[in-house]
Amino acid sequence: MPVELRKRKAPAAPPPAAPPKKKQSTVAKAASNVKEAVKETAAKATKATASAGATANGAAAKSATNAVKPSVGDVLSLHDFGGEIETNEGAKTTLEALVDESKAGVVLFTYPKASTPGCTKQACLFRDAYTPLTASGLAIYGLSTDSPKANTTFKDKQKLPYPLLCDPKATLIGAIGLKKLPKGTQRGVFVVSKAGKVLAAEPGGPDATVNVVKKIVDNLGGDGGAVAAAAAPAADDAKKEEAVTEYKEEGESPLPTSAEVEAAIATETAAAVPLPGKDEEEKPAAVEEKVNGEAKADEAVVPEKKTEDSEIKDA
Repeated sequence: MPVELRKRKAPAAPPPAAPPKKKQSTVAKAASNVKEAVKETAAKATKATASAGATANGAAAKSATNAVKPSVGDVLSLHDFGGEIETNEGAKTTLEALVDESKAGVVLFTYPKASTPGCTKQACLFRDAYTPLTASGLAIYGLSTDSPKANTTFKDKQKLPYPLLCDPKATLIGAIGLKKLPKGTQRGVFVVSKAGKVLAAEPGGPDATVNVVKKIVDNLGGDGGAVAAAAAPAADDAKKEEAVTEYKEEGESPLPTSAEVEAAIATETAAAVPLPGKDEEEKPAAVEEKVNGEAKADEAVVPEKKTEDSEIKDA
């Protein structure tokens, strides 16, 4: 049997040798190094810029919160102060316009959210003390970031006699120093006079904010003098009306004149005024002395009379 011869496979050809690497010239190498250095420097500069920007923004935000805070005694330039705000009825206004419209200045009490328990208490305290607090000419406003609809509902439900201001971007709230970072409103009170002088600027609870305004009104003479002066004519009118009514009921004619009514009221008032303490102490003594004097006089007369009777009998 013939032997079959197998052909050997040819050995695989070795891979072609890589072409020899060209030797980089000194100039090209220097250029490459410069390019890499530029890239690295640019990356570092970008990172530094971003970091500086973040730091600047943080500092600006902190400055906006702290530096703008007005203090008691400061006199503000109200032009563009706090930006534009809106009343609960949708009317655009500014703090400058509100101060111009007031008689003596503006009270802004801030609250975090309408119709919440704490804010309701605060708003109602200002409502209940509204008449004496405004007696000196101060105008009262509530201030929050709530929408006009939310504030109108709040105002109507609690029967608030003063407007509520809407400051959704907290520009005015931030300007008076009662903004929370990053978001929110701090409860407090801010009072500025007609001349732009800051009379109060502080955070506080519902009762504290009302008490701050009460003290300011007392200093302005509104709670005592102004309220009493406003009440006096009303009291006099009531007395006059009462006197005329009595005349009508008694059927007397003609009706008294205004001068007669005023004279009667003056007489009645004078009679009702108590004597000073010293006179009150001396009055009983004077009466007693008068009574004793009259009694002694009577005693002196009686014996004299008896003497006359005895003389008659003797005669």
